[in-house]
Amino acid sequence: MGVRDLDDYPWDAVVPYRERAAQHPDGIVDLSIGSPVDPTPEVIRRALAEATDAHAYPQTVGTPALREAIVDWYARRRGVPDLSTANVLPTVGSKELVALLPTLLGLGPGDIVVHPSVAYPTYEVGAKVAGATPVAMDDPAAWPEGTKLIWINTPGNPDGRTWTTAELAAAVTRARELGAVLASDECYAELGWDGPWAHEPVPSVLDPRVTGGRRANLLSVYSLSKQSNLAGYRAAFVAGCKSVIAELLTARKHLGLMPPAPVQHAMAVALGDDEHVAAQKALYRERRELLRPALEAAGFRIDGSEAGLYLWATEGKDAWESLGVLADLGILAGPGHFYGQSSGEHIRLSLTAPTDRIRAAAERLNAHAL
Repeated sequence: MGVRDLDDYPWDAVVPYRERAAQHPDGIVDLSIGSPVDPTPEVIRRALAEATDAHAYPQTVGTPALREAIVDWYARRRGVPDLSTANVLPTVGSKELVALLPTLLGLGPGDIVVHPSVAYPTYEVGAKVAGATPVAMDDPAAWPEGTKLIWINTPGNPDGRTWTTAELAAAVTRARELGAVLASDECYAELGWDGPWAHEPVPSVLDPRVTGGRRANLLSVYSLSKQSNLAGYRAAFVAGCKSVIAELLTARKHLGLMPPAPVQHAMAVALGDDEHVAAQKALYRERRELLRPALEAAGFRIDGSEAGLYLWATEGKDAWESLGVLADLGILAGPGHFYGQSSGEHIRLSLTAPTDRIRAAAERLNAHAL
């Protein structure tokens, strides 16, 4: 396996449905990709502008201010009070870390990388690029011997699955039995909606209730793309085991993987401001409350989706057939086929479209249901 073994980029298959949806008289409502459309908060844009005199190379390890901001954020927002700056590292967005982590950890042929059975495809891509073997498996008890890296995603993309502290602790115990690195992709942690997450923070794998006071071989990955509308900034970070962080830092120095200095300054400011995060969550909540009942009225069942940025829906048909139904209404979704072998009857709908377009989609779905 390697880069040449990767499949064609899957979203090319959605183009005909996009073209079909675009023919709607009121235009397309694109809910297929989770790319933010709302403005980057002014406080962050000002911070970026203040730092544009960036004549020197940026620090791969991150500026002291950024590292302190990450440490403070974990304590304030994630219930992780015991990190130091040696436990954190900024990254150029989270997707590059997901894709490169097996390579950066030195994995290769014969090594197993476990990832969720319903999952963002980059976990599998990263394993293939390194020459390792990807295995889709959810139950920690079934994670096989020979596993060197385990990915969990909480809240999950696309299905919104969110792990409790007890479930995370069981995953940590099994990873320790295997001697594997456990990496938790937590990029949607600020977006809890249903069940306990309507009133409790989504827990991190670094939560002391999970770790028992030992962070060895544990990593938490986070991105500011969704909570702060910084997808274009490529602003993310990883935190956890000091030894693994040091190993990643050395590799990243050699490879030149460093966020630009102005972005690092903007990240520090973003992490210190909770007000814009609450405002953005309120926008997503409004859109979710428009779209979900309309989908259900049109005959879709919403599975999972207790947290995160998506609705994971099915009408009991092949996802491509459902995509066609929606395309005729001028609505574009993502097919479950892209997210695992067990997902062929589901579609993913993003909450990132403007509110007026989400409202238009809801009106079309409600009319279709009559």
